[in-house]
Amino acid sequence: MTTPPAAVLGRILTDLGSTLVEVAAGDPDPARPVGGVLIHDPHDEPARLPGAVVLGVGVHGAGPVAALVERAAALDAAAVIVRSPAAVDDTVRAASARTGVAVLGLTPGASWAQVAALLRSLLAVDDVGLDETGAGAGTGTGTGTGTDSGAAPDLFAVANAVAALLDGPVTVEDRNGRVLAFSSRQDEGDPDRIATILDRQVPADRLRALEEHGAFTALYRSDRPVYIEGVADKPRAAIAVRAGGEILGSVWAVVDRPLTADRERSLAEAARVVALHLLRLRAGQDVGRRLRADLLATVLEGGAGAPEAAARLGLTAQPACVLALAITGGSSAPDRIAAGERVSDALALHLAAVHPRTATATLGGVTYAILPTTSDEPALRVAGAFLARVGTRVPAVIGIGRVAARPAHLPRSRQDADRALRVLRHGRTRTRAARLADVYTASLLADLTDRMAGEDDIPDGPVPRLRAYDAGHRTALTETLAAWLDTFGDVPAAAAAVHVHPNTFRYRLKRLTEVSGLDLTDPDSRFEAMLQLRLMPPSS
Repeated sequence: MTTPPAAVLGRILTDLGSTLVEVAAGDPDPARPVGGVLIHDPHDEPARLPGAVVLGVGVHGAGPVAALVERAAALDAAAVIVRSPAAVDDTVRAASARTGVAVLGLTPGASWAQVAALLRSLLAVDDVGLDETGAGAGTGTGTGTGTDSGAAPDLFAVANAVAALLDGPVTVEDRNGRVLAFSSRQDEGDPDRIATILDRQVPADRLRALEEHGAFTALYRSDRPVYIEGVADKPRAAIAVRAGGEILGSVWAVVDRPLTADRERSLAEAARVVALHLLRLRAGQDVGRRLRADLLATVLEGGAGAPEAAARLGLTAQPACVLALAITGGSSAPDRIAAGERVSDALALHLAAVHPRTATATLGGVTYAILPTTSDEPALRVAGAFLARVGTRVPAVIGIGRVAARPAHLPRSRQDADRALRVLRHGRTRTRAARLADVYTASLLADLTDRMAGEDDIPDGPVPRLRAYDAGHRTALTETLAAWLDTFGDVPAAAAAVHVHPNTFRYRLKRLTEVSGLDLTDPDSRFEAMLQLRLMPPSS
């Protein structure tokens, strides 16, 4: 198996150093691999993620900073980031020198959410595919340290190269103004550019201003760079990125004057390189998604290949449980598929913020996720928080399996999640997220219903006789029985439930005993009737 080149600390310092972070203490090793991002929480023990960058949210003062460095070293982290001006004294410097954990200062005004998103984006650029054939290599290596010298440079490297040619900070954006990559030297831009970098998105008011200015019309109608001024504090030079007749995005540079002919040619050539990379990235993402789904399916199904698949997904370090998400409702199949893809991507992003080693893929119309956790309680809270965030506009439900101590036990967790999901999808409970233990009885009833339907095993008795009578005479005796049982024999309450007068209800109750032969005074008869009604509701 080919090991992809890891993202390194030097990459982060180069790309973010002029805009977001500065070295406050220590001597960072530019070649130190970076494995992910962790957010410091003094009341929780985070997952050990070798080479992580630890975000010291709310850490102020030399003593707490030194303590954070020590804690980060115990987690084998590469660096910590605290808010500038960082409180650095001899204790902090000594801790940084002894542990090798650098202390970086985050520029005032930048939010922790922004820096976390930017760091994860930079790391994702270097996350190439997992298969031996390099199928996922379309995402790029990013550092230029890979063994494949013919590999195309990643978008961040292209952006830096263009910035050097045009002598100004550069961004690569998609058609919606989302920033795909950016160069260094963004501090040389204007406030609009800084806001764009921090949010990874061109602000909505700037997009409207550019549209009203006719910038996008000029950009998409020309295959040459366009010069735009009067919209932001500093002028822009931009060019559309095309693949055949499709516009994939654009490249934007902050400049101080119109481009010379040579620089126009350089930007046009760079746009062609960006187009190739975006196409390669798109193909790599598709291959990587399929590969990840195959690996996740292998883990969930068990068997000889499951341990290796779990290792390649990074799921061998701690216990985990399976989450199963599905779209409910009566929408058309294409709408359900589209909604499923959107909510699947949203779930993957949500879980990645909870734990960096989550794995998510869609199999057979169900989105499965493996969430490292030692208890199913946090998994239930995470699922509930996600569904609350999605809201009712997406009719999604999530079943949660038991915690698996080892990857070999994950197939059982998946079975639990599937059983809970089935109950949720068929509306047998009002909740949108549940563990199997929460809906165990409803799951057993669903299994028994399947067996009865599959074997045509519906015995004769009082309830079937009532159903037959109702069908032939257009009466509601079965509904009457269900209401009486549900209210424990409280006639006024049962009559109100079916919207009839209590005397009418009493007459129906007497009539149903005559038709069915059911003895309502016998507890076993009442239990049997209640069970059959649960298996075959009056509406079925």
